[in-house]
Amino acid sequence: MNKTIRRAAVFTLLLVFALLARATWVQAYEAKPLADNKHNRRNLMAKYAQPLGDIIVAGSPVTGSKEAPSGDLRYQRTYKDGALYAAVTGYSSQAYGANQLEGIYSDVLDGTDDRLKNPLGALTGEQTSPGDVLTTIDPAVQKAGYEALGDAKGAAVAMDPRSGRILGMVSTPSFDPSKIAGSNDGDAWQALSEDEDKPLVNRAIRQPVAPGSTFKLVVAAAALEDGLYGSVDESTDSPNPYRLPGTTTDLENENASAPCEDASIRTALQYSCNNVFGKMAVDLGQDKVKAMADRFGFDDEKQDVPVRAYASRYPTGMDKAQTALSGIGQFDVTATPLQISMVSAALANDGVLASPHLVSKVVDSDGDALESFDDGEDGDGRRVVSAETAGQLQDAMRTVVEEGTGTNARISGAEVGGKTGTAQRGVDNSGTPYAWFTSYAKDKASGKQVAVAVFVEDSHAARNEVSGNGLAAPVARKMMAAALGR
Repeated sequence: MNKTIRRAAVFTLLLVFALLARATWVQAYEAKPLADNKHNRRNLMAKYAQPLGDIIVAGSPVTGSKEAPSGDLRYQRTYKDGALYAAVTGYSSQAYGANQLEGIYSDVLDGTDDRLKNPLGALTGEQTSPGDVLTTIDPAVQKAGYEALGDAKGAAVAMDPRSGRILGMVSTPSFDPSKIAGSNDGDAWQALSEDEDKPLVNRAIRQPVAPGSTFKLVVAAAALEDGLYGSVDESTDSPNPYRLPGTTTDLENENASAPCEDASIRTALQYSCNNVFGKMAVDLGQDKVKAMADRFGFDDEKQDVPVRAYASRYPTGMDKAQTALSGIGQFDVTATPLQISMVSAALANDGVLASPHLVSKVVDSDGDALESFDDGEDGDGRRVVSAETAGQLQDAMRTVVEEGTGTNARISGAEVGGKTGTAQRGVDNSGTPYAWFTSYAKDKASGKQVAVAVFVEDSHAARNEVSGNGLAAPVARKMMAAALGR
């Protein structure tokens, strides 16, 4: 063999070795990153190669699958009453991915979760039958909230105070996830994305805003737990008007004729006296108010239900005037409807906050549990306030509904307590105020309980018609009535 041929043979052999080394490297070290790459269309093809598992409400699926009209993605997601349940399910789109329960449990729903594989499937990599996600939603409560909010922009959350089960979670305006489930729904996606009413935003858990006077429950709880006042019927030291410390501005009350001077906590909640809770927050100091807010769940960066909710905030570093404004749920205090429902739920449950959750169980195709969520009834809850404090505030909240600013929440034959809120919005309160209502209801005959928070961002009503009792309380009443079976 001459030298030239020998060199060519050696060079060719080196090329073969290089190819073998590269192939081994790719298969051994880069296979998983390449397989998991979001640009790998094979993953998308595999995801939609079979019908997806379902999201279940009260034993019935609210999702489904159908054969796609064209393309290499065989099936696409469908939704039953899509707009009604969009705040619960989220969407699963061939073009735009998935979010909320669809996103969190995408591996279960498309059959790729490792817990679904049998031993043979684990060896062969064969895709197995998908699992299902069972929610805690009560369809009657969900429908009541959705229909009551109507064409208003807002949100509502209802939960069982003892178990933490979320019975209803509504955000309006809503959207039908079926409209963006395919691979050629760009026009529908653009319309939703550019809609100034932001239907893709889940206001129930992802839009913290000023909670207004609903936050007074937190301040009242802090005052009772701290011993600043011994009971809800003890007179407070609350001048009316109350001058914001260090300013020439008086903290005014909506009802100028209300008996707010030195009013007890019960009377101050009944008439929503700003002077009482503004001064109370200053007397306690921002640190004590924040400590109580945090016990209710404020500033929790990992509030998962299991969809992650945006954290509600109680600010720090305030001066006394700002602390006074924080005491009435203004300044930089923000909260989601989920968070405010947790306040009422903890008080209704004798001071214990059960972890709110939207999913009861995740199962495989045979119905065997892959994951279960414990209810607070089994002791999975944290004490926020003493049973005595909770009982006193329940009683005061009943006064709000029976004789005060929350009369639109009354339910015949049921125990109902609540708190209204009207939160200022914009520079110098130039925007339309937010309307809030939070409440609890108990039916002694059946033993059923529910806690609700309703937030109305815009109802298209005139500014002087915006109030928590007028706009939000009727929504809460309908959701509570549905939960109690009335």
